[in-house]
Amino acid sequence: MMKRFLFFSLSLNLCLFASAQENFSAATGVSLLHNFSPRQQFNAVGHTIHLSAHFSPTQSAYAWVEYYTEGKFKNDFIATAKSPLLSPQQIALVATGRLAYRHFSIGWKHYFKGSYSNDNSVNVYGLAGFGFLFATVSNTFSTNVDTTQYSLATASGSGTVRKLTFDVGLGAERSLAGNIYLFADVRSWLPASSNPSPYLHNQRNVPLPFMLSAGLRILLGSVD
Repeated sequence: MMKRFLFFSLSLNLCLFASAQENFSAATGVSLLHNFSPRQQFNAVGHTIHLSAHFSPTQSAYAWVEYYTEGKFKNDFIATAKSPLLSPQQIALVATGRLAYRHFSIGWKHYFKGSYSNDNSVNVYGLAGFGFLFATVSNTFSTNVDTTQYSLATASGSGTVRKLTFDVGLGAERSLAGNIYLFADVRSWLPASSNPSPYLHNQRNVPLPFMLSAGLRILLGSVD
């Protein structure tokens, strides 16, 4: 399902940008991310690249790709013996988790104030779309535990987390010189599918980040 979604998303964006012809923008920027997922809170720095196809002064389609540095978090866990004859019955340990987010999003961009080509005042816009999250996750324990003998809420090792997301954002931009715009926005991804991973410390609300981004958008081609 994930592969079909990604293929459909890429195909759709190729059609969108081809149909937009000359009215499109390319942008790049940096992002600061804080993840609010339960027991998996961390900060990370990211890089964003996005394209926008402009269909009217206030309506655009976008495709967004971003990737972030690895986030780190620690939590206390108790390993419980599976047999009442086993000693000790419980083992306390600290699990160190790491998550690195990679994200692809497509959606719609609406200008509430101004337009994609307005260079006389501040433009204000909203973003809404769907995304595909690909995250690498790893987990290490402070104490070795025989998982054949003990039960534990998380696992040692590494893997991947793949999820669909709802993506929302709000931003503003101002022309610096002609077709070059400085933008800043706040965004978030909300989980739209369930794909548990044994290496996560908690399965609820992954991902649940808040991102603050800033960068430059370049309007390419002519303006209608």
